[in-house]
Amino acid sequence: MAPRILYVVTEDWYFLSHRLPMARAAKAAGYEVHVAARLKDGRAGIEAEGFVAHPLTWSRGSLSLRDSFAAVRELRRLIRDLNPAVVHNVALKPVLLGTIASLRLSSTAVVNALTGLGALFVDGGGSSKLTRRLVEFALGRLLRRARSCTIVQNPDDRDFLRGLGVPADMITIIPGSGVDIEKYQALPPPPPPITAAFVGRMLHHKGVMTLIEAFRRVTGKGTKLRLLLAGDCDPENPGSLAPEQLREFASLYGIVWLGHVSDVREVWQQAHFAVQPSRGGEGLPKSLLEAAACGRAMVATDVPGCREIAIPDETGFLVPVDDADALADAMLRLAEDESMRERFGAAARRLTEIKFSSRAIGQETVALYDRLAGR
Repeated sequence: MAPRILYVVTEDWYFLSHRLPMARAAKAAGYEVHVAARLKDGRAGIEAEGFVAHPLTWSRGSLSLRDSFAAVRELRRLIRDLNPAVVHNVALKPVLLGTIASLRLSSTAVVNALTGLGALFVDGGGSSKLTRRLVEFALGRLLRRARSCTIVQNPDDRDFLRGLGVPADMITIIPGSGVDIEKYQALPPPPPPITAAFVGRMLHHKGVMTLIEAFRRVTGKGTKLRLLLAGDCDPENPGSLAPEQLREFASLYGIVWLGHVSDVREVWQQAHFAVQPSRGGEGLPKSLLEAAACGRAMVATDVPGCREIAIPDETGFLVPVDDADALADAMLRLAEDESMRERFGAAARRLTEIKFSSRAIGQETVALYDRLAGR
């Protein structure tokens, strides 16, 4: 029988959006792929890939003890029934609960992928210091499980884990799933007006309010700049903006809120450069990788993950967190300099080809699976 790999993620849409390339690489390498998630509209897409979908009843936003114990029991039963060679937990909640569920199941290796530290470790993200300390305590011990390895997406998160006592040889840097550079090709610049775009969920810790204020300041100086916001609100996230707020801002400042866009290439066909004003907690922003692959210059905040892609004076600009003036100035510079946008965009495309190809990252991830599974 083919060795089994079980991906544990919070939501089916997240698996399809962020982990499909590496799962395809695992299947191509001879693994039987299983996916455990809360299943909604994405089940058919998962099964269409030839993967086996398993429903989880957990709530993405809840870390209550009652819900957590129930999720651990559910995952432990599934792992025992499947007996996978590898369990790959993706993001903080699956990492914590999936690792607990796998304890003392020595026949299964564990890969834990931290996709950034999330809003939990962002100042003003809504979490208490006690919650952070408890999570740090748990990570420092769980990530030392035998036959396991933790994937992080940037050096800052690696250093964070080492500071918690996780041995260096149990941590590896792999930049997410990368980006499909065949699907996301360099695009020609669109016609005027000059357009900036943000792609992501409409959350406070993504810096959306700072971006709106920066845009207001740019256009207040008479500069003709268009702003696209592509992404949904997230009612399960306490840091989400309300739809009526976004509609009001769009009306006041002439912003175009597109909501969810199924094919993000449609956004980059309309936009001259990307903006990512995150307040932190990023692993490696997928939105910036896709913008870079499409040949778009970028402005981002100087936080872990963003600085791996938005390289100052090479692919774009970095600005301080929550600094609307600095963000406005950087947006203005790109809006007014066509040759700079073209130079940065071309360098961004080269960076994805050299460093962030999903094919190369898939092969690297499968090599890790093979090593842990003893293949």
